[in-house]
Amino acid sequence: MNAPTTELPVVVIGAGPVGLAAAAHLAERGLASVVLEAGQTAGAGVRDWAHVRLFSTWGEVVDPAAEKLLAPTGWSKPDAGAYPSGGDWADLYLKPLADALGDTVRTGARVTGVSRTGRDRIVDADREAQPLVVHVEHADGREERLFARAVIDASGTWATPGPAGGSGLPALGERAAAERIAYRVPDLKHPAVRARYAGRRTAVIGSGASAFTALAYLADLAKSDDGAGTKAVWILRRGISGSTFGGGTADQLPARGALGLAAKAAVDDGHADAVTGFRTEVIERDGDGRVVLVAEDGRRLEPVDEVIVLTGFRPDLSFLSEIRLGLDERLQAPTALAPLIDPNQHSCGTVHPHGHRELAHPEQGVYLVGMKSYGRAPTFLAMTGYEQVRSVAAALAGDIESADRVELVLPETGVCGGAGLFDAPETDQSGGGCCTPATQPLRIGANAPAGEGAAGGCCGS
Repeated sequence: MNAPTTELPVVVIGAGPVGLAAAAHLAERGLASVVLEAGQTAGAGVRDWAHVRLFSTWGEVVDPAAEKLLAPTGWSKPDAGAYPSGGDWADLYLKPLADALGDTVRTGARVTGVSRTGRDRIVDADREAQPLVVHVEHADGREERLFARAVIDASGTWATPGPAGGSGLPALGERAAAERIAYRVPDLKHPAVRARYAGRRTAVIGSGASAFTALAYLADLAKSDDGAGTKAVWILRRGISGSTFGGGTADQLPARGALGLAAKAAVDDGHADAVTGFRTEVIERDGDGRVVLVAEDGRRLEPVDEVIVLTGFRPDLSFLSEIRLGLDERLQAPTALAPLIDPNQHSCGTVHPHGHRELAHPEQGVYLVGMKSYGRAPTFLAMTGYEQVRSVAAALAGDIESADRVELVLPETGVCGGAGLFDAPETDQSGGGCCTPATQPLRIGANAPAGEGAAGGCCGS
């Protein structure tokens, strides 16, 4: 880089937990930054799921550099052992952190493109000597371009949820039935949302923590005075095995293990019926406007009133089309990072420490961090993102020794293998992952043993 380029700020995309942490680490290093947030407030994405409780404690979701930045403001860290909701995280940490960063954080600023000044992605000549340019559209319609020495994309994946379709594309009729479909865990404490699901039959598509949460919420609604008749139909693309409900009591994040146990209880108590091996291909409407799910094998389910699709998230790469990215063809994660986070191999706390080198791209000075760096892998934890941006900030400051000294210890997930492994036939789910014992069939229903399958998980005893 030439001298003028090094005097430019680092542009951080996204004022979520990892984006704000990046700004804190850059400030600690004496590097100027600009944080661009599409929402009207910092942590806008987190506020969308304010009603959901994290399965990580306060001690695991506060970044060390951010805590140092907050200390002079009189900020007090919440109880390190308590579990915040998304709303708690936003109100008690992200907002104070954004306030401490001051004018560095700009809200209502949506990034529409990133490129090299005067160079589209095919031009090689003098490319690395040119500053990066970030095109921004403000909430009032005003357009702006900012020049940057580096770009840290911490925009996450929240805005791009996966569809119901088993092929990764929307099912036929999915868009037409949009008013009956939600792609987030519903806030059943909100009166209007509660009325939408109370006494109704709801399909929940997905097999991760979000699906567990939705099933548990619907079961609680079914047991309440105003929820009589509420029923969930749990749609799984794979079969049922001992790992279906996660690690249970063997999970080193106890709150996450409890989610799986709550989902199992919803099934065992009759509040949810599980439909296995079902890959949605078509979504139809019956004469009453209810939704009928049709699988690729031709199976048709009984009509449901609502559908909650919780099939994961994917990175939005549209505004990076002029940047030379090196992405894994399956996960859409940085090429060097992908094998370290492959959910078929690394879902039990075996993610290797990684930093600026694994996050780098052919385009010098561009980094995808946080949830976005994991592409479609679902195993990201906030503490991973904090260590990522610490390393990247150190590298940008020229402290390569510190940037390369990456240390990270993650709790075991309690889940043996990821979505790709789980989509294999039931008779072929024993290999891979981080543990070798074959998964055991799990009986579903009120007569199933209460503890069976709950604690076996991945790495459990």
